[in-house]
Amino acid sequence: MRFQIKTLVQLPHYEVFAGFNRDLFMKLAPPFPPVKLQRFDGCKTSDWVILELNFIFFKQTWASLITEDQTSNEEIYFIDEGKQLPFFLKFWRHRHRIVAQGTQTVIIDDIEFKTPNRFSDFLFFPLLYLQFAYRIPIYKNVFKKKSS
Repeated sequence: MRFQIKTLVQLPHYEVFAGFNRDLFMKLAPPFPPVKLQRFDGCKTSDWVILELNFIFFKQTWASLITEDQTSNEEIYFIDEGKQLPFFLKFWRHRHRIVAQGTQTVIIDDIEFKTPNRFSDFLFFPLLYLQFAYRIPIYKNVFKKKSS
């Protein structure tokens, strides 16, 4: 299953990309499940992001590898692919697109996932969608123009 969430922010795309760091990653983490960041190398090819998700009665590791990144005057993107996933996911591919829109930027979370079966794909879709919609006000706040 695949979906996209787009967020328009006020800064140029190269400034937005510069803000994609460990601090932003932790701000974007939703309240549930609580996330412990075990490793964050960055957003370039061969970098790793490893999380521990705490589901109260058990914990799960989520390890993603950045498999591709590219920079141009129009867009910066990087792709993370799940290499060790929580039990409810069989496949994860997240393309983070940071697209120039004049003096502003559109951040596009382009997510493709699979669960053990098509039925559970539909069950998990609203949960995953809401987890990423949660990022919209955070992106808007972090990437707003500073008042002079």
